Amino acid sequence: MTKKQIYHSDCKHFLGHIPCKPHKKYGVHCDNCQFYDKKTGKILIIKLGAIGDVIRTTPLLHKLWEVHRDKEIWWVTEYPNILPSAIDKILKLDHKSILQLQNTEFDVVINLDKDYEACALTKSIVAKNKVGFTLEKGKPAPIDQRAEPKFMTGLFDDINKKNTKSYPQEIFEICGWKFEKQEYLIDVEDHYWSIDNGKKKIIGLNTGCGDRWTSRLIPDSTWIELIKAIQKKGYYPLLLGGSQEHHKNEYLADVTKATYLGHFSLEKFISLINKCDLVVSVVTMASHLAIGLKKPIVLINNIFNSNEFELYGRGQIVEPVKKCQCYFSPKCTNEDYSCIEHVTAEAIFKAIKRNLKA
Repeated sequence: MTKKQIYHSDCKHFLGHIPCKPHKKYGVHCDNCQFYDKKTGKILIIKLGAIGDVIRTTPLLHKLWEVHRDKEIWWVTEYPNILPSAIDKILKLDHKSILQLQNTEFDVVINLDKDYEACALTKSIVAKNKVGFTLEKGKPAPIDQRAEPKFMTGLFDDINKKNTKSYPQEIFEICGWKFEKQEYLIDVEDHYWSIDNGKKKIIGLNTGCGDRWTSRLIPDSTWIELIKAIQKKGYYPLLLGGSQEHHKNEYLADVTKATYLGHFSLEKFISLINKCDLVVSVVTMASHLAIGLKKPIVLINNIFNSNEFELYGRGQIVEPVKKCQCYFSPKCTNEDYSCIEHVTAEAIFKAIKRNLKA
């Protein structure tokens, strides 16, 4: 009589449509498998974008693994490559993943996005409990009272300006937890780079801010003055950026002789930032990567509430000497002056010296 084959669909490694990794690697079957890791349910995080916000949502994983260690953690996002591989299931937002999510029952769905598509997805998924934001009468809405403060800061600038909580603190409170300085989580491959810096401290200078938020764009003249001060001190300036900053960084490298290695894939960019001893950046993906890699950071902020940024005691926020008049505006609307032009190279350099490890 043929022995009946069994399988454990509640195992962390079980996929269903293809063999699991332990079977492919060791040839094991589900009966008496030493790799059997039973999971009693599923938790879904919905955090689609932007990429910096996805990065600074990863501290939640520490608490989820602590409180729900017997549950699978799923995450749907527009940026799957930035998430740590320790997450059980990472899904890119597309029609295939939406179909799968809408036909899977979850214990908890945590939606931390107020965008229409994220809220609509939350509304459409079957779950025993939902946290964060959903869709009501066709509009984004807080699910419960814990999500209301974060919801209100997104509606009214005056309320946002009065906020004293960091983003990680806000999202922990939405989930009913206390933020205890849990760190960002980022995977890093550290074999890509060998930088000939002559043992000088590497100061990473992330010069851009993308096309949308030009109100944060630091003038070339400020970068040039800063680079010269860095070089005079005996540090090693390393220009950082993506394809949008390529020509700017080529120009700055030509004028100052600072090192510019080019723009790279996300994996290589993370690895390059990891080579820095300190990073200077406006609020952008690179700043969140630096924080996640536990690098000292000089964060240049003009249009946001500085309380929202958690630096974990490893950096300093530098702001304009003239107050920003266009709060949360992608483009400067002040006809009298652009506040980003009043972030001085001297102030940035003082912050570098103050926060650079000996």
